[in-house]
Amino acid sequence: MSDNVVTQKSSGANSLVIRSAIVASIGGLIFGFDTAVISGTTTSLERVYDLSSSGLGFTVAIATIGTIIGAMFSGQLADKYGRHLMLFIIGGFYLVGALGTAFAPEAAFGHNVFMLFRFLGGIGVGMSSVCAPIYTAEIAPPAQRGRLVGLVQFNIVLGILLAYLSNFIIRQIVSEENAWRWMLGVMAFPAIIFVLLLFTVPETPRWLMAHGREDEGIRISRSLCRTQEESDLQIAEIRAQLAQDAESRATKVPFFTKRYRKVILMAFAIAMFNQLSGVNAILYYAPVVMQQAGASDNASYLMSVAVGFMNLIATMTALTVIDRIGRRSLMIVGSIGYLISLGFLAIVMFRFQGHYNSTSSVLVLVGLLLFIAAHAFGQGSVIWVFISEIFPNRVRGRGQSFGSLTHWTFAALTTYAFPPVIDMLGGGVAFAIFFVFMCGQLLWVLKIMPETKGVPLEEMADKLGIEQ
Repeated sequence: MSDNVVTQKSSGANSLVIRSAIVASIGGLIFGFDTAVISGTTTSLERVYDLSSSGLGFTVAIATIGTIIGAMFSGQLADKYGRHLMLFIIGGFYLVGALGTAFAPEAAFGHNVFMLFRFLGGIGVGMSSVCAPIYTAEIAPPAQRGRLVGLVQFNIVLGILLAYLSNFIIRQIVSEENAWRWMLGVMAFPAIIFVLLLFTVPETPRWLMAHGREDEGIRISRSLCRTQEESDLQIAEIRAQLAQDAESRATKVPFFTKRYRKVILMAFAIAMFNQLSGVNAILYYAPVVMQQAGASDNASYLMSVAVGFMNLIATMTALTVIDRIGRRSLMIVGSIGYLISLGFLAIVMFRFQGHYNSTSSVLVLVGLLLFIAAHAFGQGSVIWVFISEIFPNRVRGRGQSFGSLTHWTFAALTTYAFPPVIDMLGGGVAFAIFFVFMCGQLLWVLKIMPETKGVPLEEMADKLGIEQ
């Protein structure tokens, strides 16, 4: 009888795992959508709130400040209150952020209201960047974990594409005066769907077992796995990890020490270079860049959709080969692609400065497509995998948080600085600055970055020459 029960559960378990992973990945999709949707509203925000270039930069960057705060604290909150509850809270932040920015008044204090709700939406993005992968990793049986966690990254990129596409469609059907509000407010619909679907998925077995609810955790594990043997493996893995976590807490291993200096600097470097490529600035301001290069308003939004498609295609390609050709190889290809594309963009912007036309806009589009392909194939696919691999078990969680904090801090800086630099110095100088930084990245990859492909996590410290 028990075998029959397990068999019945096996037939339905996979659907629950897939549904849970898809629901969590919707959080990633909204994350990507929120990242890129602001790109369609920048011109209107300048007009409505009478913003200078630095004022616009701060208005856009305030979300990344919220992201930093969300990423810093969400891991601790998820450990205390549960991954499932945190996903509900993230959905709430997304919904409030979308509606608050969409309905922000145009009165004197309206800009402050807009900034507040954009900040709250950013907190949701930061929390999602931590909690959605954690939830998916813990809900998935070991045999399915890699593909399902990758679904979150895929949906972030898909969300960016959908944001560009949504902005373009809204511009065609809504008056220019109100289009920016619809662009921001439309995110409320996937946020509501996300919250409603969360009622259909469970808490993770690992969190339940870590909080003394072992029977409930085992029951959910049984419903998630294909067979009882697979469930037993998951439960054994959870118990081993919980024991390791207890040991880590007992020993209180310090993080910022000479022992871990090498991997800390590696995490800092890859996260810093990720943003000094200019990728977030380009994602946030893509239509503005193409308008400055000579494209019409409508054409610039359609070109942004093309950039989103290229981002999606290159990400999918990289995820299929990252475990075959290696992290370092992808970074080398991506770094060379950065230099070619950024150098090309700088030359085009200098060559046509002051007399941009349709030819220059097409050339800039070509450069941006090559740039986003280089990013998605290299840095975009490697950064979080590499950071999660290089730190020893005892400090891996803190290492991941440190890498995320570095990433979002530099994202805020580049997002804030991009409009004033373009305004005062022009696009050619902006892309030339990013080009110089990417020369530094290529040297770092060639001289310092190790290959981590195929190295068991337990052996990584020995490969990197780190004391456990």
